[in-house]
Amino acid sequence: MMSSILWATLGGGLIGLAASWLLLAKGRVAGISGIVGGLLGAWNADSTWRLSFLLGLMAGGGVLMATLPEAIVAPAGRSLVAVAAAGALVGYGTRLGSGCTSGHGVCGLTRFSPRSLVATLTFMGTGFVTATLLGLIGGAS
Repeated sequence: MMSSILWATLGGGLIGLAASWLLLAKGRVAGISGIVGGLLGAWNADSTWRLSFLLGLMAGGGVLMATLPEAIVAPAGRSLVAVAAAGALVGYGTRLGSGCTSGHGVCGLTRFSPRSLVATLTFMGTGFVTATLLGLIGGAS
């Protein structure tokens, strides 16, 4: 069985390959919030690749759950309401920051985008502070 470091390295490499392929083949950044946002309007010429990309993400998660179910676990001690609220806040943040962790953190940083550097530092710093505060007040296990 592969160690978690090897799995993480393999997964990171696959993310990099997918992002590079999308940029080279379509000239588009693999920002998931932008890909999903582009599907929310009327069907257009870009809708097919956007849907294919998202289906590929879901298929990859499905294969992982089928072959290594312990790799994907529900957050311990979190209610469905808390998880939904966190998801809504992340969605709001992606709109506010004009992009998500995949768009800014994976694709933007590799293109040396100063805007993506500021966005990535902001959401990572906010995540660190939030996780630390939740841990200190007893909200994290």
